[in-house]
Amino acid sequence: MRKPEQRERIPSRPPLISPLHDVTDQPVWSVMIAVDNTFSFLNTTLLSVLEMDQGIGVMQIMVVDDASVDGDVEQLVKDTGKGRIGYFRQPSKVGRLRNLETSIKLSRGKYVHILYGDNYVMPGFYDEILALFNEFPRVGAAFTEFQYINERGVPIWKHQPLSSERGLLKNWVRSVALRQNAEISAMVIKRSTYEKLGSYFGAEHGEFWEMTVRIAAHAELAYIPKVFANFRIHGRALHSEALKTGKNIEDVTKIIGIIRAYLPLEIRDEVNAKSKKYFSQHFAQLSHKVYHELNDTGAALKQAWGALVLDINWISLKYAMLLFFKYLIGYKAIRKWIEKVA
Repeated sequence: MRKPEQRERIPSRPPLISPLHDVTDQPVWSVMIAVDNTFSFLNTTLLSVLEMDQGIGVMQIMVVDDASVDGDVEQLVKDTGKGRIGYFRQPSKVGRLRNLETSIKLSRGKYVHILYGDNYVMPGFYDEILALFNEFPRVGAAFTEFQYINERGVPIWKHQPLSSERGLLKNWVRSVALRQNAEISAMVIKRSTYEKLGSYFGAEHGEFWEMTVRIAAHAELAYIPKVFANFRIHGRALHSEALKTGKNIEDVTKIIGIIRAYLPLEIRDEVNAKSKKYFSQHFAQLSHKVYHELNDTGAALKQAWGALVLDINWISLKYAMLLFFKYLIGYKAIRKWIEKVA
């Protein structure tokens, strides 16, 4: 038998989630806080959950730490939680997907809320989600609208609502399959849904988008158009190795292919083409952000080229041409200066 530490970092198929053996004292909630070197933001996350704590018998709260090295996570959990928050640390870094798998396996509640350690939810989140589950008991998951915040917690952009009405999401498969229209910290998934469909797999970029569509292909989704969750954008994402190597585009392309198989035949080609076009334009615009904010020409060109490989459209072509001319002008200026000095 393969030892746990020898498992592939990125599962090639959904890892199985076994049902709980004893559900006689099952809590309603499992709030599983997945942490990976987000120490400076974690206290805000913990306090946001503790503010809505419904008691030990109703709500399980646990931090699942992927061997973080940016601070003493265990001590912070002890100081802030004062014994109320459980803590589990991976013996060595296992990666996002395996840490999510561990979080689900450690969960005991009927409803599992995975909250990243740099995000947080607002008062009323759990009451609103529970009302949805009670009103629509057959749904596989329920989620709220979310907003993007910066490192200081200031809102920088609100996501476009998927519907103006609270309740079952209309055309739910198409709505979530076009692009990532939900965030993991804004969604609560039934543990029984994970037991039926398995955990996250395939890629470390776009994994939650894939899971959302996988759920939508098997069950309805309930939705609240009001913002109750915050997704933090900070410098670490922009400096990631995946962005410099183009791995982010490779992963999203793979996820688009996986999602295609979940779609009804009559919308498969249309949604697939629109997804490729959307992400092509997203990565093309990202190439300029990388070029200007990081001054990393190589990473910028990787993003621009990957965008065109994904889909050739006017917007992606425009950004690629602009980037190429900026690079060419800069290269000529540097070469001219070198020749002058020499």
